[in-house]
Amino acid sequence: MRRAGSLRALLSCAAVTALSAGLVALGGGGAVAAQGASSRPAAPKPMPAHVAAPYVETWTGESPAALAAASGNKYLTMAFLQTDTAGSCTAYWNGASAQPISRASFGSDIAAIQARGGNVIPSFGGYSADTTGTELADSCTSVDAIAKVYESLVTTYGVTRIDLDVEADSINNTAGIDRRNKAIAEVQRWARHTGHRVQFSYTLPTTNTGLAPNGVALLRNAVDNGARVDVVNIMTFDYWDGATHDMAADTETAAAGLHGQLAALHPKKSSAKLWSMIGVTEMPGIDDYGPEETFTTRDAVTVKKWAVAKGINTLSFWALQRDNGGCVGTAGANSCSGIAQDTWYFSHTFEPFTRGAGR
Repeated sequence: MRRAGSLRALLSCAAVTALSAGLVALGGGGAVAAQGASSRPAAPKPMPAHVAAPYVETWTGESPAALAAASGNKYLTMAFLQTDTAGSCTAYWNGASAQPISRASFGSDIAAIQARGGNVIPSFGGYSADTTGTELADSCTSVDAIAKVYESLVTTYGVTRIDLDVEADSINNTAGIDRRNKAIAEVQRWARHTGHRVQFSYTLPTTNTGLAPNGVALLRNAVDNGARVDVVNIMTFDYWDGATHDMAADTETAAAGLHGQLAALHPKKSSAKLWSMIGVTEMPGIDDYGPEETFTTRDAVTVKKWAVAKGINTLSFWALQRDNGGCVGTAGANSCSGIAQDTWYFSHTFEPFTRGAGR
C-alpha cells in the first residue's frame, strides 16, 4: 500500500464535523477522548479472534483516536513505520526523525483507543518504504536490532500485534526477508520468556487466485526460520492485470487460493485453523488502477458475510481517510473513495465483524 510523500487534504466537511464532536486534538499527532485517557498504556489484551482493523494514514496530521471514535472502529492498523535513511536500524513513524517510537509519538492516541477497549496494530513498510530501502529489515542488517525495534513497540505502547507490509522491491529482497523472519522468531522467544503477547501479520500483494510465488517463498522462509506467522493479510485490490474485476468474488477466490497455499506450508493444520490465519484488505471505491477495479458498498456487505462464514481472522481496508464519498469518479484518492457513499459506510459495515477473545 502506498504512503504519500506529502500531507493530504483532510476528510470531507461532514467527516471533519463528525471528528470534532467530543474530542480534543493535541499537536504532533496526539489526541485523547474528551473523557480523558491514562498516560500509561492499557494492560494489553489479546487481539480478537476475528477483528476489523482498517489502516489509518498516520502522516496526515489527523488523530487516529479521533478517527477511530468518529468512524466507530475499536481497532486500527497504523501505517507506517520505516527508517529515515537506507542502512539505518532506527525506525520512525513515517520515516520522520521527529516521530520516534516513544510515548510522545501517538502515545495519547493509542492510550485513548485502548481505554475504549480496542488497540492498534503498528505496520512496517508499505510501498514507499519498500521501494526506497527504508523498510526496516531491508535497511538494517542486524537481526537483533530489528527484533529490538519490534519489542520496543510492545513495551512502549502495549500493542499485541505487529503488521509487516511487504511488497514491491521488498518482497523480492531475499536477504531482508530472511532477516525479518529471523527477527520475528527472536521476538517470539523473547515474548515467551518475558510473558508478553505478540502476534505478527504479513500484509502481501495477491493475484485473484492466491499469492504469487514470491509471496509463498516469503512464508516458506518463515517456516524454515521457526517464525510463527499468525495472519497472512492479502491486499485484494490493485491487480493491474487489465481485466474488469468483480472485487467481492475475486476476494473470495484469492483467499481460497491462499488457503490452499497455507495448507501446503502447514499440512498438520485443519481447514478451519488455516482460515483463521487469513486476513483481507480491501480498497473502498475505485482503486489505483481505475474503475475496472471498484469495490462497491454492495461488495462490502458480501465480503463481510463471507468473512464471517469462513471464520477468517482480519477484515481491513485501505484506508480510513478514504471512507467517505467526497470525490465521486476519482481513482486512487487518499482522502475519499471515488464512489457515492455515506461517510464511514465501510467502517460501519466491517466493524461488527470484530468478535471473540479480546473484544
